[in-house]
Amino acid sequence: MDKIEQYLANQPTKLTDDSSRLRREIAYERLKDALQHADLEPGEVLSETRLSESLGISRTPVREALRQLAQEGLVNIIPGRAITVAVHSVQSILDVVHLRLLLEPELVRLTTGSLSSSELDRLIGAVRDMEVACEQGNQSAWSRADTRFHEILGEACPNQLLGEIVTQMRNRAHHLANIDSQTNPRRLRACTIEHREIIDSIVDRNDQAAAETTRLHLEKLRESLFSRLSYG
Repeated sequence: MDKIEQYLANQPTKLTDDSSRLRREIAYERLKDALQHADLEPGEVLSETRLSESLGISRTPVREALRQLAQEGLVNIIPGRAITVAVHSVQSILDVVHLRLLLEPELVRLTTGSLSSSELDRLIGAVRDMEVACEQGNQSAWSRADTRFHEILGEACPNQLLGEIVTQMRNRAHHLANIDSQTNPRRLRACTIEHREIIDSIVDRNDQAAAETTRLHLEKLRESLFSRLSYG
């Protein structure tokens, strides 16, 4: 059994709803979660048939979910040949971080002033979970909390298109960014502190400070990724 099948098999929920739309959406969410957190290697081959079996649904909603994930840069589909975990060049990864640097501070600035109390509580909870996971050395839990933090921000952004674009850009570099933080304990600790600084500014409703701490976080991510990509 491949890693992604093992990961999906360990998830307790099977898809049983009769709505093809809902089945496709849940298949998309389950597969995206696995692609981000199942420790898959770029270029790893995926089987549509085995994925549908692991999810307990037909191949059609799985195929539709994979097409959406391909549009977001998480998988590559070679018609008639193979489906693989996306492989991105060094330049494409750095291009993604560049776009995040241009867009994400503005997303955080806009969102800081419009967050509801429940959204703010969820963000605070995500950062606390990151801190606990960092202290415990639980890389999987840290990655999940990190993903949740950024998804909450993206969904809460008053400019919906900006939120969607930033989330998609983050997804494209998620695998390598995760490896960078999780294989470097010093970077993992630093990254956790950077998220604490961002959320502290958001809690204070200081949109300029929140944007600046986000920019500094992404600058450090770019430096760390560049070092890893350049020297292995």
